[in-house]
Amino acid sequence: MRRINRYIYQNPDWPNFYWNTEKLLVQLTEVRNQQGRLLGKMSGLGFDLKEQADLEILTQDVVKSCAIEGETLEQNQVRSSLARRLGLEVSGLVPSERSVDAFVDMILDATRNFASPLTVERLHGWHNALFPGGHSGMFKIAAGRFRDDSTGPMQVISGPTGREKVHYQAPAAKNLENEMLVFLDWFNGRQNIDLVIKAALAHLWFVTLHPYDDGNGRIARAVADMVLSRSDGQTYRFYSMSAQIRKERKDYYNVLEKTQKGSLDVTDWLEWFLQCLLNALNASQAILAKVLQKHEFWLKNAALVGNERQQKVLNLLLDGFDGKLTSSKWAKLCKCSQDTALRDINDLLHKKILKKLPGGSRSTAYNID
Repeated sequence: MRRINRYIYQNPDWPNFYWNTEKLLVQLTEVRNQQGRLLGKMSGLGFDLKEQADLEILTQDVVKSCAIEGETLEQNQVRSSLARRLGLEVSGLVPSERSVDAFVDMILDATRNFASPLTVERLHGWHNALFPGGHSGMFKIAAGRFRDDSTGPMQVISGPTGREKVHYQAPAAKNLENEMLVFLDWFNGRQNIDLVIKAALAHLWFVTLHPYDDGNGRIARAVADMVLSRSDGQTYRFYSMSAQIRKERKDYYNVLEKTQKGSLDVTDWLEWFLQCLLNALNASQAILAKVLQKHEFWLKNAALVGNERQQKVLNLLLDGFDGKLTSSKWAKLCKCSQDTALRDINDLLHKKILKKLPGGSRSTAYNID
């Protein structure tokens, strides 16, 4: 009777993954066609619009990658950090926290320097940047080095204390150095594998090794983005895999757990990854449409906007303002008096750039007309 291994890495032929190529062919072809269409759209945007689309998509990528693990980053901080690092002139920039800058630096290194080899030192640098104080929340972790399992085996657990469910247990720390060298040798090597498939395998392989005390999911997605950037052949990002994984988080964890407890046949994982990527490519259409809408808005209204305060708030509205814009929020955002805020708003109402939303006089809210 054939022995069934508990985890994928305990299979005798680990890590020799295999899959049903014919079963994936239609999905992979559709993904590649969609990539080509979006690349064509991006190339036709022009330099400035391409940078704006890149900024919007990278912002989504950073925010949503952290959200998958339940960590919340302020979107305005992420956008500001990215804009500064990309050298973009963007209005309404806010200060960004060190934790935001660290994650931004990792994503930019992975996607801008995608052709450079992935090394242990580079991975340690990413991890150290994510946890500069050597803490994950209240817990002390080994930052910038592989886990040592000094507090027990690395496990993915859910549920209340005393009734925990172990979803996965990673390979022992004593095997990590050799396991990671095998992974990196494969990652930096050339195989007769489509790069989209390689991105899916790299994600699975890395998160299965779970080499760090924390941050493995975020780094695994950066590693996959690095390969996807190679497959696109450009540094500009025009879709966010992390944003789509966030939408499909439950399915993501289910298929990951099933795969990690299965055989080396990873066809189901690759099917899920390809469909998620296709959904991400389709979702990017909305982001590109938003960038074009903003561009057209300013072509029409730039000469009518009288001051920097108005420009700042209008850009915030065009980028997706969180909540309802009132005169008091305007005053706070622009650090001006309530009277000044009302003059700015009334001016834009008169020019039919803003409109009033239904509501009482004291809570009147405004939006783009």
